[in-house]
Amino acid sequence: MRQTVPPSRIEDAPELAEVGRDGWLRMYELMAKIRAFEEQVNELYLSGKMPGLAHLYIGQEAVAVGVCQALRPDDYITSTHRGHGHCLAKGASVDRMFAELLGKAPGYCRGKGGSMHIADPDSGNLGANAIVGGSTGIATGAALSAKMRGTDQVAVCFFGEGALGQGILYEVMNMAALWKLPVIYVCENNQYTEYTPYREVLAGDILARPRAFGIPSEEVDGQDVRVVYIAARRAVDRARRGEGPSFLLCNTYRYLGHHVGDIDRSYYRSKQEEQVWRSERDPLKILAGWLVERKLADAQTLEEIDRRVREEVAAGVQFALEAPYPDLSEVDQHVYA
Repeated sequence: MRQTVPPSRIEDAPELAEVGRDGWLRMYELMAKIRAFEEQVNELYLSGKMPGLAHLYIGQEAVAVGVCQALRPDDYITSTHRGHGHCLAKGASVDRMFAELLGKAPGYCRGKGGSMHIADPDSGNLGANAIVGGSTGIATGAALSAKMRGTDQVAVCFFGEGALGQGILYEVMNMAALWKLPVIYVCENNQYTEYTPYREVLAGDILARPRAFGIPSEEVDGQDVRVVYIAARRAVDRARRGEGPSFLLCNTYRYLGHHVGDIDRSYYRSKQEEQVWRSERDPLKILAGWLVERKLADAQTLEEIDRRVREEVAAGVQFALEAPYPDLSEVDQHVYA
């Protein structure tokens, strides 16, 4: 089953009205927070203050926020190597996030996981994962656990289109369909599998893959948080009713490189292409324009949100820079569950 939410029908969706003004402003604030956080991560890397690499989420904010705002705090998510946005959208704090990136003790994994392994079970975040497709089994297992325990919790599995080449994804989708597990597979197609246009390595119709297992699927504009949220709400409600898994294909775009060190991208995509996505398809601008048009916010309100977010992010950076490193005596601790 292939479903879509055409732009012309967005305003007719009952889920849209249920969010309310405060809910949409909350989504704008979360997207702005992710954007500001990632910009600071880039600065920390370029200034030599952050060890290792990071994979920035700038440009894809509407997917994480639209999906996670359809969840409850006790629902689960699993993430990817490009996971900062998912973590923040599910409730992580910027100060502990920055501490983890800088290898500091107050970080979510006491500074031992770094950018690609942040986890926060208290907010339902079962962890980012450096292995492409590596968290698909974890999310499906969480959904199985919820079903066996008799709760109405839902698990969301975020992954990029590159994970469509991983066999485990099809194994777990098969299980989820057979057992009607409350899991939602969210494919973020940002157009490039590392440095390769996805069509050069991905054959056929993406939605034909979940459809082969009888999993309802929906393709949406991943730059528009409204349609992402509507699609996610429908999938979440379906899962809570015991009707099994869903698959969301969110077409999106990463504005920067595959990682923070990928600065010259001219050999695999043009600056003109990047500029088009930035100027015409920016998720923050799309939501801001709609809020102003509907008189749910004015420019001053949005500017105040942006200012508040920048202050929070700046304070988080300062907290992490001043935080202590974990003591060498615990090098062999927190290795196993």
